[in-house]
Amino acid sequence: MATQRFESSVTAISWIPSEAITGPSKVPFGMGITHYDDPPPDQITDLEALRTSDRFREANELRAFIEVEDGKIVNAGHLGQGHIGATTVRVGPAAMRFPAVHLPDIQQEPEIGETSARFVQTVGGRMGLPTPRPIPHKPFVQFWPSIAWTTLALTINVDGSSSHEVVGASPFPRHWIYDDAGTLAEKSATIDFGKWFNHSFGDRTPWGTQDSPAVVAAVESALERSLSGAIMHGGKKPEIKTIAEGDTLVRQGEAGTDVYLILDGMFVVEVDDKEVAEIGPGAVVGERASLRNGTRTATLWARTAARVAAVPADALDPEALSSLDASHRREE
Repeated sequence: MATQRFESSVTAISWIPSEAITGPSKVPFGMGITHYDDPPPDQITDLEALRTSDRFREANELRAFIEVEDGKIVNAGHLGQGHIGATTVRVGPAAMRFPAVHLPDIQQEPEIGETSARFVQTVGGRMGLPTPRPIPHKPFVQFWPSIAWTTLALTINVDGSSSHEVVGASPFPRHWIYDDAGTLAEKSATIDFGKWFNHSFGDRTPWGTQDSPAVVAAVESALERSLSGAIMHGGKKPEIKTIAEGDTLVRQGEAGTDVYLILDGMFVVEVDDKEVAEIGPGAVVGERASLRNGTRTATLWARTAARVAAVPADALDPEALSSLDASHRREE
């Protein structure tokens, strides 16, 4: 029987969303010296073009192949690599780009089983600019920036099908995951800038002795992505709220008409004290009360620490809110 070759991939793009940085490190962003990133596209068509146009901080492109004879894997290997961007710094009218430091890609040997092969790849790096600062543990001073990374796994089966998973990731920045077709499939659900800033270097990285588990969330709808732009960049400035783990954002039966965009974290949706859904970054919620009698029809509480952007319902397109309401049937 002829040898069959199957290839597949999974890609993670890491970028800095608006309002993701806290503390003194936020100052250069507010002054325009450096910048937050626009959200990456929903579909990847040219990864290199995204890199050269400063659309991401780094990308983990895990691409691999298997060769199959008589139903058995006879060969397998990695084909992918990491892609690192640059930091753009503006002083007055001048702009300078500082290439990031690309750490060596970690590609584990393929795990070949009876019916599949599993590939694992870690990609990461750090800014090329020093950021000297005190830290709350030895050596108590850190000169270089913290490291951002993702660890992805890809399984290719002997029939050519494949699946992926996010094995680990740095707690900052945001990581978006794309499937073999280049379509946005998942997102990291939480960002913890403080934890990353103070701990993600040296032995506390995959190049040392540790990885960090990642919480991922399903991708929101195209309508929610459109509304998120209106919430963050529309005529009404949103109110950014921080929600502690376990706290409630809205409670069923209470009055309220604000609409919320989840910026970070995971929320549980409950109706009549029963869990009906779990939602994460990018989801837009709260529209139903604004369109009905001003009474919340579900309870949302934070499974993790979270941040949301809130705007009055009348700041948004009523037709878009009606369409969103029609797509949200968790209460029914």
